[in-house]
Amino acid sequence: MPALKEILEERVREGELYEILDGHRVHCFACGHNCRISDGQAGVCKVRFNKGGVLQVPWGYTAGIQCDPIEKKPFFHAWPGSLAYSFGMLGCDLHCAYCQNWVTSQALRDPNAVSQGMMARAASPEKMAREAVELGAKVLVSTYNEPLITSEWAVAVFKEARAAGLKTGFVSNGNATPRVLDYLRPHLDLYKVDLKSFDEQHYHQLGGRLQPILDSIRRIHEMGLWLEIVTLVVPGFNDSDDELTKMADFIVSVSPEIPWHVTAFHEDYKMTEPEDTGAATLLRAAQIGKHAGLKFVYAGNLPGEVGDWENTRCPQCSELVIERHSFKIRNYRLTASGACPKCAAKIPGRWDNTFHGQIASVPFVLTEPRA
Repeated sequence: MPALKEILEERVREGELYEILDGHRVHCFACGHNCRISDGQAGVCKVRFNKGGVLQVPWGYTAGIQCDPIEKKPFFHAWPGSLAYSFGMLGCDLHCAYCQNWVTSQALRDPNAVSQGMMARAASPEKMAREAVELGAKVLVSTYNEPLITSEWAVAVFKEARAAGLKTGFVSNGNATPRVLDYLRPHLDLYKVDLKSFDEQHYHQLGGRLQPILDSIRRIHEMGLWLEIVTLVVPGFNDSDDELTKMADFIVSVSPEIPWHVTAFHEDYKMTEPEDTGAATLLRAAQIGKHAGLKFVYAGNLPGEVGDWENTRCPQCSELVIERHSFKIRNYRLTASGACPKCAAKIPGRWDNTFHGQIASVPFVLTEPRA
């Protein structure tokens, strides 16, 4: 059986997010690493590579497809109860020791991540969009690996999704460049960013830098995409009051209306020493966000243990407008215009005129690819 690297090198096309340099080198703009890649070499992500002075990028396959409640992404202010058709490829521009999607994201960096090339299944944008419609999805979301490094493929899929009347989203580490965000903007509705830390050394441990993420968060918000931010709170890594406060203060400086999800770490991949994040830590982080001035703070991954922090309340009158338990919507009370039913204050987000109910409250995997 051919090695995964050999299989993926056949599933490529010329990229659009690069320029040619001297000596057959190329400059890739897909992520904040801004790789200058010599002929025959790959970028930091391992999936974008230079062949004869032409940047080759991933194309024509998926490494996983799953249908999720949109709350799992998590998007809490975008069409609650709807279904997100989630797809991913392989590779990442970071190497987080606690990655929960390491089987796909680290497949070309870590030989233990994947043992066979069956993960890369041939796919087409047309079929993916058609299947999403058949399954009742509202949104197509690029996730599981880092979608920035497969942006050309995502745009091809999103064009078909838009033509079929679907919305689109990115679940990303946010290590973007202005050029890739400009490239994505016409085809994208939602963007979730993982703000993993507010410490340069911590980001260095993960294989990145803090400033490109902060710059991207500001730019994504300025572009008018619906933005939600997630911080996986890892004991001993980013859970100090000081660091959580710096993250919350930064988000407020962009907009106090950006939802901030503080979620619980559990041991995974190479990080097995810290204890799992407890409810008390999430409640402390949520209180820090609220005290900083954020209007919408959510505590995730511990359903039923964090009280009201799973719900959405009107920031003006505190009326309960969306009640949740894990990914399930228990009560939806927004008006047709997306406003509080008590005081009529508008709740920022992307809402339907009518709540159509919960399509699925748990993820489900497609076991058989459709023709």
